[in-house]
Amino acid sequence: MKRLIIICEGPTEQAFCNDVLHSHLLTKDIALEAPTIKHSNGGIVAWDTLKKQIVRHLNEGNSIVSLFVDYYRIRDSYHFPGWMESKCINNIYDRMHFLFEQMSLDIDENLRSRFIPYIQLHEFEGLLFSNIAVFQNNFTKQELDFQQLEDAINSVKTPEEINNGPATAPSERLKKAIKGYDKVVYGACLASDIGLNTIREKCILFNEWVMNLETC
Repeated sequence: MKRLIIICEGPTEQAFCNDVLHSHLLTKDIALEAPTIKHSNGGIVAWDTLKKQIVRHLNEGNSIVSLFVDYYRIRDSYHFPGWMESKCINNIYDRMHFLFEQMSLDIDENLRSRFIPYIQLHEFEGLLFSNIAVFQNNFTKQELDFQQLEDAINSVKTPEEINNGPATAPSERLKKAIKGYDKVVYGACLASDIGLNTIREKCILFNEWVMNLETC
């Protein structure tokens, strides 16, 4: 059985890995571990800091290492490989693929083949827009402003493309649409209700990542 380590930005991504991805990957003979980022209380860190954790895990036997972090919160000052150059790439999917390539190239070539670079576009919460009907099954009409969710998903081609602005990011939209929304409490549960297959059908970049994990 292969050992896969996915370094998670925080407890929301970690819960998703443990509750949704873990059982699926077991069917592919892959054992998943999902530690959170070190030196962080649930948030992204500078690339140099994250890279040290990646390399440390890569040096643990023949483990395969990937990431589950949000594009939305990465700052210029974090110096992710190719970050500034990527801003000149207008197509968001081409931009992300460029970033993945640059991240991979920044890992020692002796370890690179076991590293699967990934950044979630734009945040984990975008995946939850893959089937917004699920929200109606989990929240009352008094708790949920369903129209806001409909407006969000109708404004884009795929859930991953929901705007990453400070007022329009997926997580911010959910906070406005759902009274008392707690992403750590609800995130993985909603994703589980939606189902991995539905999320993969609706989210291009995420599906590519899972395919890479399956064939690691």
